[in-house]
Amino acid sequence: MRTRTLGQGLEVSALGLGCMGMSQSYGPLPDRSEAVALIRDAVARGVTFFDTAEVYGPFVNEEIVGEALAPHRDEVVIATKFGFAYDDNGVSNGVSSRPENIHRAVEGSLRRLDVDVIDLYYQHRVDPDVPIEDVAGTVKGLVEAGKVRHFGMSEAAADTIRRAHAVHPVTALQSEYSLWWRTPEQEILPTVAELGIGFVPYSPLGKGFLTGAIDASTSFTEGDIRATIPRFAEDARQANQRLLDRLQDVAERNGATTAQIALAWLLAQKPWIAPIPGTRKLHRLEENLGAADLELSAEDLAEITSVSDAVDIEGARYPEHLERLTGR
Repeated sequence: MRTRTLGQGLEVSALGLGCMGMSQSYGPLPDRSEAVALIRDAVARGVTFFDTAEVYGPFVNEEIVGEALAPHRDEVVIATKFGFAYDDNGVSNGVSSRPENIHRAVEGSLRRLDVDVIDLYYQHRVDPDVPIEDVAGTVKGLVEAGKVRHFGMSEAAADTIRRAHAVHPVTALQSEYSLWWRTPEQEILPTVAELGIGFVPYSPLGKGFLTGAIDASTSFTEGDIRATIPRFAEDARQANQRLLDRLQDVAERNGATTAQIALAWLLAQKPWIAPIPGTRKLHRLEENLGAADLELSAEDLAEITSVSDAVDIEGARYPEHLERLTGR
């Protein structure tokens, strides 16, 4: 597996593994043993970058990742996230990046991951009630205490990133970016390029749509978040199929799948981009990793970009209450 360098010299595999779906969001969950095995399969295939969060589950995802990576701790980069508060029953009751909540969160994550230090610690969503300077300062203190190596942010606005970076260097920004969500190209990518911050696209396969496994006839099972997302409404899926159909031509020409084309296109955008596609299936993991070795020609890349430009994707990427948490 080729590697990429994010900000502050943090080296990771060109493609990481997003682990959220192993404990939430996409319908029936795998057995814990199956999730652990898949993460270890990823390590065996050269993946060194693994993404989790306190809120995934909540809590259980970090335990799965910690168990899976315990034999490989010195070989991998583990990223997790803080930024939500919880009631006494472990139910999230909204964003909170108050310093005391960050300190509570880091101790829990260290314990569940069974590590002495967190490699990359993201603010999961910006808290409008806490100055970002206070958040960055709190994480700076965790770095100085040896509990965190690198500071990251997720779905933050350009000005917020700049303000945080002025207090403590931001190593990576994690936000949604793919052929059907290219908004980061407007302000975010230029900002992180200027500041020397790496970019980690989540949902780089459009929550599965860009794999070709979803069409207008797909029925989502109970617990699948896509049933609540406007972009996955039946009429939107039917309209958005135009993008997939046109990508298929490029895929066939390159002996690849549409998922591999979508990931290879992302990798070609900047050398400091490291996508984290998620999966719970070994054959999909292997398919995704094949994108790291797919060399698209300049003509292919131009055609893919042109196709994406020409297709207006229908439907919002999140329900309104979740969209309000982004871009702050």
